[in-house]
Amino acid sequence: MGVKTILFSWVGKADLTGATSNGGPGPLMSIIEHKPFDELHIAHNYSEDEVEDFKQALLSKYKGKVCFNPVTLTSPIEFAEIYTAADSILKKIKASYPKSDLFLQITSGTPAMSAVSILLGKAKYSTKFIQSSIEQGVQEVNLPFDIAADFIPALVNKRDAELTALLSKNAPDTAEFDNIITQNPDMERLKQRAAIIAARDVPILIHGETGTGKELFAKAIHNSSRRKDRPLLTLNCGAIPKDLIDTTLFGHVKGAFTGATEKATGYFEDADGGTLFLDELGELPLESQVRLLRVLQEGTFSPVGTTEKRSVNVRIIAATHRNLINEVAEGNFREDLFYRLAVGVLDLPPLRERAGDLPIIAEYLLEQHNKKSISDFDNDKKLSASAINFISSYPWPGNVRELDATLLRASIWCSSKTIQRSDIESALITQRSKREDFKSLDVAKGIDINDVVADICMFYISKALNVTGGNKKRASELLGLKNYQTLNNWIEKYGAS
Repeated sequence: MGVKTILFSWVGKADLTGATSNGGPGPLMSIIEHKPFDELHIAHNYSEDEVEDFKQALLSKYKGKVCFNPVTLTSPIEFAEIYTAADSILKKIKASYPKSDLFLQITSGTPAMSAVSILLGKAKYSTKFIQSSIEQGVQEVNLPFDIAADFIPALVNKRDAELTALLSKNAPDTAEFDNIITQNPDMERLKQRAAIIAARDVPILIHGETGTGKELFAKAIHNSSRRKDRPLLTLNCGAIPKDLIDTTLFGHVKGAFTGATEKATGYFEDADGGTLFLDELGELPLESQVRLLRVLQEGTFSPVGTTEKRSVNVRIIAATHRNLINEVAEGNFREDLFYRLAVGVLDLPPLRERAGDLPIIAEYLLEQHNKKSISDFDNDKKLSASAINFISSYPWPGNVRELDATLLRASIWCSSKTIQRSDIESALITQRSKREDFKSLDVAKGIDINDVVADICMFYISKALNVTGGNKKRASELLGLKNYQTLNNWIEKYGAS
C-alpha cells in the first residue's frame, strides 16, 4: 500500500455558499474535485444546520473517508483557540499516519485560520500546502521561507509572547491543572484551552452537568492567572434567598433595611482585584441579572441603601448546568448578560463521555480516601478488575461527585482489602424500587407526575448506557430515540441536577 494522501481544511463561508447556491463550488470543493485524496479531515465552527448542505454536497462527490471535526471558537479570529483546535486534529492525523502525505488547504476559513495553518504546517508538521482561487485555479503552494527560523526570534521580542508559547508547546504552563485527572484527549485539550484563557483577563462561562468539575476548573484558572495572589470567592447563586441577593453581591449601608444595624460589604467588594466564581448562575433572577450586567459593563456598583457608585475590579467565572442558550430563548436569562459572560467558554463533558478516564479517576479517588483513613485496615484498599470494569461501564449520572461518594461508601463497608464489583453495586444509590414500582403509586394521596417521568427516564437511560458501555448512539437506538442528541437533551433535562 502506498503513502496515504490526506487533506486538512477549515470550512469557510465561501464553501457553504458554494454548496447552497448556483454560484459554483467553493474553494474546498474545487480542490477535492481537482486532486484525489485518501482521506479528508474537515474542521468547522458552524452549527450542524449551517453546515448540513455542505456536508451532503461533499459526500455526494467524494467517496473516500471523511472526518468532520466541529470545534467551538469564541471568535473565528481568535488565534489561540484556532491553534489549539487545529493542532489537536493534526496531531491525531500524524499519530495515525506518521508517513502520510499531509496537505493543508489555506484558502477556506478566516485569515486567522489560514495563518495558523501555515504556522503549524511549516514549524511543526512539515506539510504541503494547497489553495484554490478563481484566477489561478487549484495550486500546490511552495512557501519559500522557514517560519521557525525567520519569524519566531522576532516574536520573542513582542510584548505579547502568547503565540510564541503556543508554537513551542501546546499551551501555557498547566501545572495548576494537575489536580484535574485525565488521559482523555478532549479533556487534555480543555485543560490547555483553560490555561490559555486564564492568561487573558476575560469573563469565563463554564457549562457542565453537576459533578463534572466546574469549580475545580475555576480554581485552576484563578491560580494560574495574574490574579492568583488576590482573593478567589465562591458564591452559589441558587443558595441565596431572593430578598438577600443584592446585599449578598453588593453589600449594604447602615439602615438600608430593617436589621441593617451596621454596614456590610458584599462579594464584589470582598473579591476586588481577584476572582468571583458564581456557581449555578442560571438560578439568578432576571432583576439581579440586570445589576450583574451593569457591574460587568461599567466596573461599578452601588451598595443597597445608597446611590453612591463604587469601582471594582473583579474577574467573573460563572458556571451552570443549564443550557443558557435555551434559557435565553425562553426568556429566563438575559441575552446581553449571556454574551457578556460567554467570552471564554468551557463545555465540560460528563464522566460517561470521557473515554479511558474512569479507571484512573476511580483509583485516584480511592487513594485519597485511603490517605484520609485513620484505620490501618482501610488505608490500602484496592479495586479489583471486576470493580474497575463495572465502574468503567456504569453511566454515573452524578459524575465525579457520585463516583467519589460511592467509592467512599464501598471502602467503608468492604470487609476485605480488595473492593469487588458487588461492593460497588451495593454502595450505589439508585432509587430502583421507586422507579420500578411506579405503577403502584397511590394517586389518591397525590403524586408529582414530573418526578415519576424523570425517574423512569433516568432509570432506563442508565440501563441503556450501562448495556452499551456508554455508547450513546447505540443507547439511543435501544431506547427508540431519534439520535444521540435527543438522548443528550433527555440526560440534561432529567439527570443533570
